[in-house]
Amino acid sequence: MNASRWKFLLAFLLATLVLPAQSWATGYTQTKYPIVLVHGLFGFDNIGPVEYFYNIPAALRSGGAQVYVSQVSAANSTEVRGEQLLVEIQQILAATGATKVNLIGHSHGGPTARYVASIRPDLVASVSTVGGVNKGSPVADMLLGIAPAGSLSRTVLGSITTGLAELISFLSGAPTLPQNAIAAATSLSTAGTLKFNAAHPQGVPTTACGQGASQVSGVYYFSWSGTQPATNIFDITDPFLVLTSLAFAGASNDGLVGSCSSHLGTVIRDNYGMNHLDEVNQTIGLVNIFETSPVTVFRQQANRLQGLGL
Repeated sequence: MNASRWKFLLAFLLATLVLPAQSWATGYTQTKYPIVLVHGLFGFDNIGPVEYFYNIPAALRSGGAQVYVSQVSAANSTEVRGEQLLVEIQQILAATGATKVNLIGHSHGGPTARYVASIRPDLVASVSTVGGVNKGSPVADMLLGIAPAGSLSRTVLGSITTGLAELISFLSGAPTLPQNAIAAATSLSTAGTLKFNAAHPQGVPTTACGQGASQVSGVYYFSWSGTQPATNIFDITDPFLVLTSLAFAGASNDGLVGSCSSHLGTVIRDNYGMNHLDEVNQTIGLVNIFETSPVTVFRQQANRLQGLGL
């Protein structure tokens, strides 16, 4: 084995074994209220053995948390997805006897969770967004610009992307969920999120890159995100995220969402060495071995919620 491979192996062992011991202690993630994980665009709960939040639910449960993974439309407007999530939450509360949930949403799952907290704050203890599209994405702006309303390109793009969403939904066991990729892109655009934030402003920073209110109507708000589009040479999705990162014109981003756009409530950190998929431990755990494991970050957030009595 050559020297470079030895260095790679040593770094991997350090990243996976040298972890704070207390983060794996019994009860470390045992929150008062159930945790509901909310997937983003083209997301799912699981497709066969592949989880969207890869290995994260089991890691949270190992420390005592009750964890549920939502299954809303893979592609649709924030409001449509939010109404679907609300129904799921009501079912979870009925099944568990809990009075509230802690929502953790990735990407489009962030605004989706925020929608529920805005219209039913009595059912939500906290909202945490992970790479959340809280102030829009230039990638969505670019796609809508390439395919303007009423054009043939818009029709073709909508058909292809909606078809992909329908396939994902079918493979994940929810073939009846409505899909509309253009509605999703519109919700994720700068103009779309500006309109959404006017109706649902809770936790959104009032400055370009600041922090928002940490608590609104009894709901706590948090966020975190990454700033490294390429993190693992073995991950086949990294080149795609490097390409989409060009839409940000040099501003820090995770490949699909800008650091400042991800801010909501208390910003835990906006510069993890992670890309947009790393943030949920994708692709199947091929993440930056020189950064804190995404699984650990989720566990730390659960412990933070526990400390607040949530």
